[in-house]
Amino acid sequence: MRTIRLLQLTTFVSTLDRFVMPPMLVSIAADLDVPLSEVVRAASVYFLVYGLMQLVWGTVSDALGLVRTMRLTMLAAAVSTIAAAFVSTPVLLAVSRGLAGGFFGAAYPASLVYLGDTVAARERQPEIARLMVGTALGIGLASVGAGLTAQLLSWRAAFVVTGVAALALTVLLRRLPQLPLTRRGSGVVKAVVAVGRTRAAVLVLLMAFSEGVVLLGVLTLLPPAVEQSGSTPTVAGAVTAVFGLAVFVMTRMIVRLTKRLHAAVFIGVGAASAVLACALLAIEQTPAITVIAAVLLGLAWTAMHSSLQTWATEVVPDARATMISLFATALFAGSAVAAAAVAGLVEAGAYGTIFLVSAVLTVPLGLFASVSRARWREP
Repeated sequence: MRTIRLLQLTTFVSTLDRFVMPPMLVSIAADLDVPLSEVVRAASVYFLVYGLMQLVWGTVSDALGLVRTMRLTMLAAAVSTIAAAFVSTPVLLAVSRGLAGGFFGAAYPASLVYLGDTVAARERQPEIARLMVGTALGIGLASVGAGLTAQLLSWRAAFVVTGVAALALTVLLRRLPQLPLTRRGSGVVKAVVAVGRTRAAVLVLLMAFSEGVVLLGVLTLLPPAVEQSGSTPTVAGAVTAVFGLAVFVMTRMIVRLTKRLHAAVFIGVGAASAVLACALLAIEQTPAITVIAAVLLGLAWTAMHSSLQTWATEVVPDARATMISLFATALFAGSAVAAAAVAGLVEAGAYGTIFLVSAVLTVPLGLFASVSRARWREP
C-alpha cells in the first residue's frame, strides 16, 4: 500500500472518531437524561485534550519514531473510545472521550510531519491536500453513520465501530516505512523556544486558534442545530456529511490550482466562504440552508485550513514537528474554548446568535491571514 494511502487511512480513522460525536449529542443527552449543555462540555473535553497532548506526542515520536508512536496511540485510542460506549454519566463520558481524544491526537500531526520529512516543500501543498481526502471521507461516514446508528441502534454502537477501526489501523500501519530518528535528543524546550522566537510561527498559531474557534466550533454544533429545526439524527448527520463530500470534491480542485494561485488567495477565498456560511446559518438552520452552508464550509476548510497547515510546515523548518504539534494544539484548543463558551447558548437553542458571532469573527481572521501569508517569505 502506497505511503500516501496509509496516511490517508490514518487521517480517515482519526477524523471518523473526532466527528462521530456531534451528530449524537442530542441522542446522548436524552439517553443519559442530562441537559444538552453537559454533553456539549463533555465533547469539548475531547478537543481540549486532543490539542494539549500534541507536544507530548511530538516528544514521544522523536524518541520512538513516528510510525511506532502512531501504532501505540491508535491501540490506546481504540480501548478508550470503546470504553466510552459503556459509560452512564456525563463525567465518565468526558473522561473516556478525553482519553480517546488525547490518543487520537497523535495521528494527524504525525501524518503531517511524515509528509514534511519526506516531501519537498514545493510539492507539499498538493500532498497535504490529498491527505485531506481521508479527512473528508471520515467526516462523511461519521456524520451519516453516527446519526443513523444513534437513531436505529444506539449512540454506544458508534463508539464501538470507531474503536474497532482504530484497532485495524494499528495492524495496517506496520506497512508504513519507519523514518530515521533524526530528531532524537533535540529537546522540546529548545524547539518551543525556536517557535516562540519566530514571529511568523506565532502568528500562524494565533490564526490556528482562531480557526478552531470559528470553523471547528461551527462544525461541532451543526448537527444539533439541524435537529432543533425538527429533523431526525439521521437527517442531521446526512446534512453534515455534505461537508465531508464538499471537502473531497474541493480537495481535487485545490490540488490542481496550487501551482497557479498563491496560498494567500486560498486563505481569502476560504475565509469569505466561511463568513457566508455562518451568515446563512445565523438566519436559519433548516436542512436546505445547512446543506448550502456545509458546501461553503467545505470550501473554507479545504482552501484556508490546508494553506495554514502547509504554512505551519514551512515557518520553522528546524522545529517542524514541534510547530505542527503546537498548530494542532492551538486549533483544537480554540475549538474546545468555543464549545465550552457557547454551551449555555446551545442549551437555550440560540444557534443563530452563535453562528452570527462566528461570521463576525471570521472577517478579521481572513483579512489578517491572507495579508500575512502574501507578505511572508520562506526562510
